[in-house]
Amino acid sequence: MSTIQLTSTQHFILDAAIKRTEGRIEQFPDNVKGGARSKVLDGLFNRALITPDGEGWRVAAEGYDALNYPRPGINPKRMSAFEAKLDQVIANAEAAAQATPDATTDAVDDAAMEDAVASAEASFAANDAPRVPRTRENSKQAEVLRMLRRPEGATISQICESTGWQAHTVRGTFAGAFKKKLGLVLTSEKATGAERVYRVA
Repeated sequence: MSTIQLTSTQHFILDAAIKRTEGRIEQFPDNVKGGARSKVLDGLFNRALITPDGEGWRVAAEGYDALNYPRPGINPKRMSAFEAKLDQVIANAEAAAQATPDATTDAVDDAAMEDAVASAEASFAANDAPRVPRTRENSKQAEVLRMLRRPEGATISQICESTGWQAHTVRGTFAGAFKKKLGLVLTSEKATGAERVYRVA
């Protein structure tokens, strides 16, 4: 049974989306309009209960869990095996980077990380069940997403400082979890003499 505490408004929005619109967030209580609606959506996103879906929002896996509904089209055994493998790939890459902190190996490490993440994901591509975006409330991944959604965006060093990750882990997360798994579009820009800034488009 879920231990996530929801407000009545949050419960209404998630329940309506799951029961009536196949998970798409389309219905709100009559008294939730304008800025209040944006605040409710931000609150749900910050708790990783909803995820972007084109121009709108969709209930995330954790949103189904919060209401004790089964996640749609997901084989839990296959998903947990995939996540365990992906976690191991990231852990191995972090360990290798700590063992060889030479800055000249960063480009090689980044390419190897992206290849390893792509390989881990490809090994489950034949699975008929669609992959469901998975983020946990207060997880490092959720924190990085919040940083990338800020108007000012975030630099690699800011994300490293906030999460404790190495730079190659951040880049691997961009390429693997965010672009390939969640389908997000990331943009970046670099002012003269400044560090490159990344944002979710």
